[in-house]
Amino acid sequence: MTYKKTGLIAVLLATVSATAVHAQEASQDEGLGGDIIVTSQKFEQKLRDVPITITAVTQEQMKRIGVDDLDELSNYVPGLNIQEQSANNPGIVIRGITSDSGSAQQAARVTLYYNGVDISRSRGAYQAIYDVDRIEVVKGPQATLFGTASTVGAVSIISARPKPGVSGELTAGYGNYNAYLVGGHLNVGNDVIAARVAGEFKKRDGYVENLSPTQDDLYAQNQLGLRASVRYTPTPALTVDLIGTYDRQRNSGTPFISKRFATSQGPGNPFGAANLSGSPFSKQVLGKDKLGLTRDVYDVNLTARYDLGDGWSFTTVNGFRAFDSLEVFDADGSAASWLEFAEGAYGAQISHESRFAYVGDHVRTSFGWNVFHENNRQEVPFSTEEGIYLQCAANLIPALGCISPTGVATAAQATSLLTKGAATQIPYSSIFTNKGINDQYSMFGEVTWMPVHALEVTAGIRALIEQRKSGYVSVAPNSVLSKAPLIPGQVTTKGTLWSQDSFQAFLPRFNVLYRLNDAVNLYATISKGRRSPVVNQTATSTGIIPEETVWNYEGGVKLSSGMFAGSLGVYYQKYRNFQISRTVTDANDPSGRPVGSSITESAGSAGNLGFEAEGQLRPTSWATLFANAGYIDGGIDKTKANGIYAGNRFRLQPRLQWAAGFTLDAPVGNGIRLFATPSVTYRSKIYFEIPNKEAISQGPVTLVNVKAGMSFAEGRYEIAGFVRNAANEKYLLDAGNTGGGFNDPTYIPGEPRFYGVQLTGKF
Repeated sequence: MTYKKTGLIAVLLATVSATAVHAQEASQDEGLGGDIIVTSQKFEQKLRDVPITITAVTQEQMKRIGVDDLDELSNYVPGLNIQEQSANNPGIVIRGITSDSGSAQQAARVTLYYNGVDISRSRGAYQAIYDVDRIEVVKGPQATLFGTASTVGAVSIISARPKPGVSGELTAGYGNYNAYLVGGHLNVGNDVIAARVAGEFKKRDGYVENLSPTQDDLYAQNQLGLRASVRYTPTPALTVDLIGTYDRQRNSGTPFISKRFATSQGPGNPFGAANLSGSPFSKQVLGKDKLGLTRDVYDVNLTARYDLGDGWSFTTVNGFRAFDSLEVFDADGSAASWLEFAEGAYGAQISHESRFAYVGDHVRTSFGWNVFHENNRQEVPFSTEEGIYLQCAANLIPALGCISPTGVATAAQATSLLTKGAATQIPYSSIFTNKGINDQYSMFGEVTWMPVHALEVTAGIRALIEQRKSGYVSVAPNSVLSKAPLIPGQVTTKGTLWSQDSFQAFLPRFNVLYRLNDAVNLYATISKGRRSPVVNQTATSTGIIPEETVWNYEGGVKLSSGMFAGSLGVYYQKYRNFQISRTVTDANDPSGRPVGSSITESAGSAGNLGFEAEGQLRPTSWATLFANAGYIDGGIDKTKANGIYAGNRFRLQPRLQWAAGFTLDAPVGNGIRLFATPSVTYRSKIYFEIPNKEAISQGPVTLVNVKAGMSFAEGRYEIAGFVRNAANEKYLLDAGNTGGGFNDPTYIPGEPRFYGVQLTGKF
């Protein structure tokens, strides 16, 4: 589906004065259209009083739209895109800049925060969003607020806290693809101590048929999340929160589908059936028999806030997070046992932050320190059969081929032919592991001066020291048939090779807020962001990839008056040493990495120019219209010094993104209400890789979603139906992938039409 430009212009004009899905609350007492309270600047503030570009979305709002995952939410937040290839590999994109590397040696660009703690390491970052209070999406570098990893912004997930009284909620649902959902919470407590337990279980069959007799259908979901929280308030001055979270995934394989190879149903088709059989040696080499993800995440958070009096307070936030994941995948996208890999990611993170804050009539300030330690490793074992690998990669026997037009793996005969019957199978395996032990120590502070009520001026800075230690180890035996490692560039190291270095940086930000009147605020900001240097240890070399820096300049207007609420912001960003991740396709690659592996290197200078608008209109108590839009003109600068990357757009960066819809929630008498929220989301063309390739791209995508139902007994009971991607639009979630490094790019289809019904009870 596509939209004509005239329709888009009409939407944008409608949103300038009252722009989009702007979150309600942080305080549950605030109603729809009331002042929105956020804590992105570590103080409770009305959203319109925050001099940065921020979107906040509450749990209630997500329920109305029918959103229950971060990637679905991103369709409604301008400037944010989340590509969830799997729970083990989410790509978080703010203003077209992606953070998704799985390497233990590389730092994130986008800080994902969970209850105030950095959880940005990508393989441990996925977090279910059940029973949250709100999600704040902050755009632009915010080092003094969210740490150095917030090069281009931060996504902060804040779970619902225990409160006095007894209350609870239970939701059960069923949908197509045999989808089940059970979730809810129970809250008990008083003014001194309260506890809350919450959880969610989601299970669904795979939506991509797998023709393999040994494997399951692909993209099936089996996820469990549990959270227990305790709030202790012995005095009005002291609040202590202890939160423990467990997340588990047992999802089936990712549908990496090759266009190059046929199946029994016809030519390779990303939107048809797949035939991914995995490796016959999977258990002993890759760790398990079946394609798919096994992932466990454990998170503990201790936060305490003490009111020191006279406007002063002290807050300490402490976190521990550990993750253990193993994902087995068929990278060649065919029935042949050619490119069979697994990725094991294991890590632990410890974080401590303490912050003093003061709020006075004319001055507001905060300062403190942060310590962050992580110890991670990424293991990538490889399994194949030698004859199949050599035949599919090099077509040594031209008449044999790799996969026949009917989907048969003819390459399985190669070993017998090449050895003249001496062997029918020669198993081969190799493995490489990268490791990262990273420590960061920082001090930060900022001051806001308010000479008059109408004006606020803020200046802040973070000073940091990093110690980064990288390790690399690989085992790549020689092939029996080729007398060399099968994956070009792989070698066997003499144990783990280590290198380390330390770095320092200063990251400032400056903000101005001017209250034009009680309804309209103007703001401007300048801030610097930084992605850490990479200590790039490989099997054959050691090097430093310089830090990536960005200066961010933006300004805008925020409006909240009567039935209108909205914002409009314009920004310009300039990058130096822009780090890109690409797949190695040549054994002689100067990086020293083996073919098929992902590396990070500098693409030179880059820039972004864009605007974001969002808002809502509430003409009556039972109707709300919302819309948002974001436009980006960005990419690698078109200069000779940037080489092959010059002029390329950033990967996963749409030039235009918008969403629009309305909510009706009307009483019909006797405690009964009818509600409905239809919405439309649009994203323009994106490229999945740099350098950009038309074959590795996705054109414009328009999705229609609806949630509607009825509530009874003054909202205590509810029945609702939902449809996502109602038009069953076919689009790609990703393309290229590991297979692209072997001249066999693979394609992942996006979600089809999902629909179902949910029942909810509250007390």
